[in-house]
Amino acid sequence: MRLVIARCSVDYVGRLTAHLPMAPRLILMKADGSVSIHADDRAFKPLNWMNPPCTVRESTNGDGLAVWTVTHGKSGEKLVLTIEEIQHDSSHELGVDPGLQKDGVEAHLQELLAEHITTLGEGYTLIRREYPTAIGPVDILCRDAEGATVAVELKRRGDIDGVEQLTRYLELLNRDPALKPVHGIFAAQEIKPQARVLATDRGIDCVTLDYDELRGIEPDTPRLF
Repeated sequence: MRLVIARCSVDYVGRLTAHLPMAPRLILMKADGSVSIHADDRAFKPLNWMNPPCTVRESTNGDGLAVWTVTHGKSGEKLVLTIEEIQHDSSHELGVDPGLQKDGVEAHLQELLAEHITTLGEGYTLIRREYPTAIGPVDILCRDAEGATVAVELKRRGDIDGVEQLTRYLELLNRDPALKPVHGIFAAQEIKPQARVLATDRGIDCVTLDYDELRGIEPDTPRLF
């Protein structure tokens, strides 16, 4: 990972155009080929970014300023960074990340849902749990009643991070001609409203899971039927 703190402006050229005026910013260039631009606020969310695959070309403009042009390998969209001053530039080898370790309940949810995959819909069939990808395992990969591939991300409490994680998996899985088109389901015991809105906007279905029901435990409250 390369970390650059620089005074720069950023122009996005693609389906839309956007401009960030000259200011100090953090530039993250990751080993997966992604580039993201951050300010000293907004928590983890970048001001602008380019997903992999992309290439970076360094040049100089007429004013003698460094220009980094980040071009997406498929869409041709670009991030153009005009750099006035670099205050810090370092590279670090992080190695392979082991991924997020699920707690006991979350791991058991995955096991139970795999056993009762028709909880997601009539006619669903399991392909496998922990389906391996280059960026980590997908919790559950299955097929719906029409035979289409479905990737499921499981959480105890579903928030925006989980939707982002599933989005990355879907982008990768949909490059595989043997699997595409791949649809996403975000499943959790509780899904935050913001996460539900983001998932819906990205065409991802949300499913709220009842842990006790999956375990076959009857509810404490009496029912008529």
